[in-house]
Amino acid sequence: MEILQNAIIRMLKRRPFYGQLLLACDRRGGDAESFGLHLQNGTPVLTCGDNFLKQYPLPVQEALLEHLLLHLLHLHPARGKGRHPLVWDIACDLAINPSIESLPEYATLPEAYDLPDGLAAEEYEQLLLRRFGLGNQRGEGQGNADRSAAGSDQLGTGEDNQELEQAARQRNRLDSHRDWPEADSTPLRLAEQVVRQLVRDAHRKSDGTVPAGLEALVAGYLAPPAIPWREVLRQFVATAGRVGRTGTWKREHRRFGHETPGQRKRRRLNLLVGIDVSDSTMVPELRENFARELLQIARGRDSRLTVLYSGSRIQQIRRFSSSNVVHEVFHGGGFTDLRPVFDYAREMRPQPAAIIYLTDGYGEAPETMKIPTLWVLTADGRKPADWGVELRLGDET
Repeated sequence: MEILQNAIIRMLKRRPFYGQLLLACDRRGGDAESFGLHLQNGTPVLTCGDNFLKQYPLPVQEALLEHLLLHLLHLHPARGKGRHPLVWDIACDLAINPSIESLPEYATLPEAYDLPDGLAAEEYEQLLLRRFGLGNQRGEGQGNADRSAAGSDQLGTGEDNQELEQAARQRNRLDSHRDWPEADSTPLRLAEQVVRQLVRDAHRKSDGTVPAGLEALVAGYLAPPAIPWREVLRQFVATAGRVGRTGTWKREHRRFGHETPGQRKRRRLNLLVGIDVSDSTMVPELRENFARELLQIARGRDSRLTVLYSGSRIQQIRRFSSSNVVHEVFHGGGFTDLRPVFDYAREMRPQPAAIIYLTDGYGEAPETMKIPTLWVLTADGRKPADWGVELRLGDET
């Protein structure tokens, strides 16, 4: 990991916006040659094997990291649902690689397919589907398909089959998209909110510097989001309630797609809700709107809510099930320490599927938290930690 850390330090000096984005990633080791970035539980996860970056000179190392970040900024991992995975992987690379200097010579470029630069990934996808003899095939039912070329049953036939196999192998040399399915089953609106906050934080910490060519994209993230906070809250709770592999988002139904959940065992959704009782959250309309929406969600399925009213310490604990949820208000005051709620969560058995914290964010938070967390902030609040998903009650359309 030392080579990766050194590369991030260089980017913090030369291209601070990218450097700040990399610092916000959960950085993990992996197989010696592994290298990729995906979204998991609302967190960008950068996987880098010990031997991958060391084989490249310093400018190429930075170009490869830029490649990963551009996939994230364009939400490529979250936009692949229902698409042919191998073709989508290639199309996403064609959309970003021409703008990156110092990539390895084997990087996939549009000119290799006699295509123009500057198209969106979806446009390249349609052109490639025809080239590889796949027509309008979209890849429904693939589920967690193997994204390597070998062994895929989603290839074309004959020469088209061989060309796609070769193209996929060539693309896979640059980075791994193997874990992208963990993100493409995450609701796109929620993924957009996660990346929006990453961009805002990186923009602020890098004093407003933006890499050339990204001005319009970053400006879009900095603008007020056209995502009602109620929708983000619903998608966060729905995602937390899915049953799947530990630490991943459960994939949706393979056959029926977005509107139908996959086959799964139903179980009670266990949520922990923290309520900051400081004066800043005592606005009646704010609390009532938040409570009304959360309780409506809870009534929609078998659920258990543990509600902690907390300031500098936990002052009251209430528990509700979907059959007896009620709307109540607790008045507190004083200064805020956000840590007691998370300490309580760590001791809960079973642990909650997610933590939802209504606060202005002005208080000390833990350095890390493994349980997915949604910070529900007041309009003038601040996100108190680098982890977790931010929802701002003023973000309304």
